[in-house]
This record gives sequence, C-alpha cells and structure tokens, in this order.
Amino acid sequence: MMKIICSSVDALPDPLPSGALAFTFLKSSSRPGIGRIANGWLRKLEKEGYAPSVSVWDFVLFCFSVYAADVAVLRKKSADGWTRQIELDITLNDPTPWDVNRQLVEKMLRVLTGDFWTLQFSAGGPVPPKGQRRLCDRDCVALLSGGLDSLIGGIDAVAHGHKPIFVSQRAFEDSARQTKYANELGGGEWHQQWSHRVVFKGKKETSTRARSMAFYGLAVLATSLLPMEKTEILVAENGFISINPPLLPGRMASFSTRTTYPLFMSMLQELLISLNIKSSLIMPYRFKTKGEMLEECADQSMLKKHACDTTSCGRFRTYNRTHCGRCVPCMVRKAAIQHWGQVDTTHYKFPSLSSAGKAKADDPMAVACAVLASEQQGIDAFLGATLSFASQADRPQFRRVIEQGLRDLGVVLRRDGII
Repeated sequence: MMKIICSSVDALPDPLPSGALAFTFLKSSSRPGIGRIANGWLRKLEKEGYAPSVSVWDFVLFCFSVYAADVAVLRKKSADGWTRQIELDITLNDPTPWDVNRQLVEKMLRVLTGDFWTLQFSAGGPVPPKGQRRLCDRDCVALLSGGLDSLIGGIDAVAHGHKPIFVSQRAFEDSARQTKYANELGGGEWHQQWSHRVVFKGKKETSTRARSMAFYGLAVLATSLLPMEKTEILVAENGFISINPPLLPGRMASFSTRTTYPLFMSMLQELLISLNIKSSLIMPYRFKTKGEMLEECADQSMLKKHACDTTSCGRFRTYNRTHCGRCVPCMVRKAAIQHWGQVDTTHYKFPSLSSAGKAKADDPMAVACAVLASEQQGIDAFLGATLSFASQADRPQFRRVIEQGLRDLGVVLRRDGII
C-alpha cells in the first residue's frame, strides 16, 4: 500500500507518515520532498474570472489528486507488476458529501485504473478562487484535446448551433493545435487551456490510466463560467475506443485504457449528481466508429482541412512528435480515414504495418488476432462478457460498433499484407 497525501500547505501533516508522498495544492511547501499541484494557479484563475462553487472546486481538487497519485505510484513495484494499492488522503473544503460517496468513488477509480484505491477526505482544503465573473455567451463545454475525435465533436457542435467553451490540457505541440482549432471554430476568446502542473521528484508511472481525471476536472471547472445552472459537457470519443475491447485475453481490464469507458462514465455521472454538480456528460458518438464520425461530420470542408493534422498516436512523444503508425490508436486512425475515403496525409514513422518490424509488432499482432477471431468465430464469441456492463437497449449498438470497427481494421491489415 502506497500512501499519497494531497493537501493545502497549512493542513499538511508534520511529520509525514512513514513512506508517504505528499503534494500541496496551489502553493509550494518549504519542506523538502513535497510535490506540487497547480502551483500558482489561484491568481490566474481569478484573473480569468473563475468563482466556482465549493462542490465544483472540491471536485477539481479531487481530480488533480487522483492524477498525482496515478503518476507517483509505480506499477512495477506492486506484487504483480501492475495492480497497485493506493491510499489517497485529500483535504477538501467540504468532505461530507465525499465521505457519503466514498464507496462509489473507490469503485469508479478501480474501473478506471485497475487498482485498489482507499480514500480519505478531510477538511482544510484551499478555498475556491473568487474572481469577478464575466458575462459568458457560451452554452456548453466541449473537450478539445487536439485529437481527431474532439475536432469532429467541436465541428459538429458549432454546426448544430452550439457555442462551446472549449477546454484543453496543455500538451507540447498539441497546445498550438488546440488554439488553432478553437479559433477556427469561433471559440478562441473563451478557450480554456490549462495544465494541472503536477510536479514531484522521482520516477513517474507512464501508464497514466487516470490521466482523463484531470481533463474532467478542468471541464467541470469551466462549467462555472456558463450563465445557466444546468450544463452539458461534450465528450467526443468514438464507441470503439471508448469500449476499447480486449483484443487478446491478456489485455483485459486496465491493460487497455478506459478514459471514456461507458461504465466509468456512468459512475462519474452518478458522482456529479451526488455532489449536486448539475453537469451532464454527453457522449454523442458512443455508438459510432471513428470512420463513421469522419463520414458523417457536419462540415466536411473544415474536417478535410484539419483531419490529418490532428494527433492520435499513443506514442507521439516517443518518435519526436510523430505518429508511430503501428499502435492501436494509429491503426484505428488509419482504418477510419480509409473508411472515410480520403487520402491519409498523416506523417507516420511506419506508413505500412508490414514495415513496422517484429520487435514492436505486439499491437498489430493483437489487432490481427482480434479481426480473425471475430471473422472466424463470430463477433459474440470474440466479445464474450465484454459488454456485460451495457443495458439490454445499448448492447446491440455497442456490438455493432465493435464489429464495424474490427471490419475497418481488417481492411488496413489486408492492405498492408498483415493478414
């Protein structure tokens, strides 16, 4: 069990429990070895006019704390080399509703990261910013990552008459993309682009299964700028990646990312309701493949202009900000653009899967096995219990999305001579 403490500077225990790693919110501690979360953020938020409610602000502190714990606890030090036991203590402004929902939150994080979480909530968190809110002409919040799905989500939202506050996490070259897309979609003035600023000494866990929590925290924070009480947060993710079906038996659970996994999203929505945060998580493409999203996008001209400039790769930084072309997200991207019927001008390190080499062929092999299994044994045999989370009404639609997604991947694999 690894203990992580996320606290305001004033509430930080002295001394720390043996073996614990601590982070301070918004300010740095003078004590050695203490990590930082969002250092210097408060003044910037107030300058931007933020004055969130206690419930919204505590949710942001919680999300950033989960992300900090996720990157600070190394999986290789766990008993099985993957599954961690994390004890996370967080100081909040009002811990009462969090205590009531502790079991839900621990289960939710278990689904998201595959780890066992034990949570403690206490009073003494940093108070919310008290900025002077500007009059906002926006009507919803939309996540804008710099990826293809979020670009399509933004294009469609604007085409259908919405005026989103676009919310982004700063991410190397993607920051420039995010700004460009927000400006072209008419949301530049209200584009919210922030970094969680989680900093600590020592090695970082690279799997980052909880990275989406920081994004959701920023999205909920942005809803406090909207003029209406009930708000919508648009999460544009195709259904195939959202479910992220295990391609091989050994890739079950958190070995595949679950950033928008339907069961996790439903639990997150339940938590927001329980915290009296009136934000609805909207997933308009949960029953669409990436290729179908491209095909049905409401502004094909804008999409063609930017689609191949977006980022999809799971190893983008590994190859100096270049798509590798052989990870699962890259293969899904290739398959989607092929389905769309447009020329893929993305620069890939490995344009063809046949040139990817045997040393790093795990993902192409896993996708090939999944495609062949679904073709030879049928989609239901391939899926097994994968869709057990879904309602009777939703299950056929999720089933169709996975079947079509594998069919599109099969076209690319055959084109490149893999199967």
